[in-house]
Amino acid sequence: MSQKIPAGTHLSRSDNGPDVRGFFDPATHTITYLVSDPATAKAAIIDPVLDFEAASARTSTRSIDAVLTAMKEAGLELDLVLETHAHADHLSAAEHLRRMAGVPVGIGAHITRVQSTFAPLFGAHDVGEDGAVFDRLYQDGERFTLGTLSVEVLHTPGHTPACVSYLIGDALFVGDTLFMPDYGTARADFPGGSASTLYRSIQRLLALPENTRMFVGHDYLPEGRSDYRFETTVGEQRRSNIHVGGGVTEEAFVQMREARDATLKAPQLIMPSLQINIRAGALPPEDADGRRYLKMPLNTL
Repeated sequence: MSQKIPAGTHLSRSDNGPDVRGFFDPATHTITYLVSDPATAKAAIIDPVLDFEAASARTSTRSIDAVLTAMKEAGLELDLVLETHAHADHLSAAEHLRRMAGVPVGIGAHITRVQSTFAPLFGAHDVGEDGAVFDRLYQDGERFTLGTLSVEVLHTPGHTPACVSYLIGDALFVGDTLFMPDYGTARADFPGGSASTLYRSIQRLLALPENTRMFVGHDYLPEGRSDYRFETTVGEQRRSNIHVGGGVTEEAFVQMREARDATLKAPQLIMPSLQINIRAGALPPEDADGRRYLKMPLNTL
């Protein structure tokens, strides 16, 4: 059953997987996940948010520091940081975590496709297009462990060509591929995105056991709901997702998704977000005057 987020956070537990703490960021509607193995207290942070105030161009670690405080209070040890994709709606705090905790940052191996599109656009010559700014590049089907828990990486493109989902025990982290059942699915109109590909990725996720806990990357309030939520199940999505539930065909989904995407504006933070996120959360290098600058290429999106 869908679960509410009290006061911006939520704790989910089961007998077959990790403890999952979700931290909701109201500025970007993003959920950062603190995922831990109850047997060993080893933890991962998924999709960490770096606060950014666009009008003043100021960054802050307030949100991710709250996650670190909760981690410390729970007696957890951070093992790694995982990104589901290069986000276009919030800046990543992955580099802050890498520097603070000395942990690796992992992402899907197809991030190189995103870098090859956006690094030239922003003149980000320090990035390269080989994914080397990340510590680990995961292939589809790759497995590793978090404490005693098995982690499987699922390549789930469509929203972007590089999106991955992480299956950790009985908990599935889908990034922007799916939202809560009453909100639907992610847009598929970014460079390299595809509604058809997104549909097939979703079907792959919906083929998992129906009691698999599913954690989405964002929540927005649809008409008729006043509380933010982020946890659902594969079965609930299969039955009632307004875009793909109940056996919606690929043809019908693509028609709906492409028509809807044609009405959407670019995400408000797409320019600053992508410049930071293709760098694994690092700020651009200092200019000759000692300052760091974000670039705003005109008439490109």
